Amino acid sequence: MNLLLYGPPGSGKGTQADFLSHRFGIPHVSTGDLFREEAKRGTPLGLEAKAYMDRGELIPDDVMIGVIRDRLAQPDTAHGFLLDGFPRTVPQAEALDNLLVEIRRGLDFLLYLHVDIEELVQRLTGRWVCPACARSYHLVNNPPHEDKLCDRDGMPLIHRDDDTEETARRRSEVYYSRTYPILGFYRDRGLVVEIDGHGSIAEVRERIRMGIAEAVSNHPENHPARKAAKA
Repeated sequence: MNLLLYGPPGSGKGTQADFLSHRFGIPHVSTGDLFREEAKRGTPLGLEAKAYMDRGELIPDDVMIGVIRDRLAQPDTAHGFLLDGFPRTVPQAEALDNLLVEIRRGLDFLLYLHVDIEELVQRLTGRWVCPACARSYHLVNNPPHEDKLCDRDGMPLIHRDDDTEETARRRSEVYYSRTYPILGFYRDRGLVVEIDGHGSIAEVRERIRMGIAEAVSNHPENHPARKAAKA
């Protein structure tokens, strides 16, 4: 299963990414984590990307595609991937198309977690984040097992200074305005599976499961997504 995952800040995307990764046995490829790891390893593309980030500049599309190409060439992606954070523009989507043709892969679906802006503001202003792994929590909707400690690495959680109502509202509005062209690009191909992201983690997870099952049922019998969903 080759998937793209979309959702605004506060949509619960990280939590659902963990579920999807385990459900289909595919790696969660987050571009933010990917660039940090490449830079840490000192790869040429990683260092080039870091130089742009250090200057506060956008990473050029060819550098991003180069890093993603290297990641998708690794053995753990042989049975699929969950790509998170890319593409962000239509030209990037076109570049990803060319890459997938080059490496003889096909995209199955784009999963889109939709949450109203007012709900996103409420979630973001109550969000706590692990400074080490960037995993996010909400003390009401998604609390850690131990009070304000990350479940993954035990680090004390922090409340980010930019998780204010004004900033959360602006980030959500910007996200939606920039994401709609991407959704249109993939909707024209019948690949978008839109998921209602409101409610509990379990409720959203069930909607994802049902959404993928319905989307798979609309694909030909020999489509690889059908076989993966039944596994």
